[in-house]
Amino acid sequence: MELNQSRKVIKIAIMCVLAVLINLLLSASVMNFLRFPLFLDTVFTAAITFAFGLIPGIFVAVFTWLLPCIYHQSFTFFVICSMMEVLLVYALKPSAPDIPAFASKEKIIASYTALASKLMLLYILCTVTISILGGIVNYMMQLFIEEHSHYFSIADTFKPGLIVYNLPALAVNILARIPVNIVDRFIVIFGGYFISRGMVKFTR
Repeated sequence: MELNQSRKVIKIAIMCVLAVLINLLLSASVMNFLRFPLFLDTVFTAAITFAFGLIPGIFVAVFTWLLPCIYHQSFTFFVICSMMEVLLVYALKPSAPDIPAFASKEKIIASYTALASKLMLLYILCTVTISILGGIVNYMMQLFIEEHSHYFSIADTFKPGLIVYNLPALAVNILARIPVNIVDRFIVIFGGYFISRGMVKFTR
């Protein structure tokens, strides 16, 4: 029993390390090669959290941000957004459908509908929360960090259209992130969940 548990821990640790590397690779590929301006550096963070819980999720979130910070010799407070997403996923993650072998078609449909509904709720909460938190972080960086332009993102392209309405700077920073997060949080939450199912099977 102890040997099996040790093997499971080692497998989880290996997957956490791989998740960090794949997060970085996926983010770089999407932004630099595919030219899709989405925040997809937390897909495998969400997957690890869905599969193994809070501590592994925070580990992946922190190191996904820490390695680029070490490489660029700079620090960004946007890691707070990743950690908040881990907390939301951990608190609201749905259980895998428990469907008996000879379940009726109606039972199967009902189980997967319930799963999709819970994931949709989590997706909406993440979209709203990360937009607000990311906007606050970006606003504070603009106030206190002179080199905030280093962290330019696609969300910044929506700001001129909002500024013309004389909205407060904080509101502009929050609202500009919503269109992007509507797309990428869907990929992170739903994609992360289905990836996590494979991770769970791997550690059995």
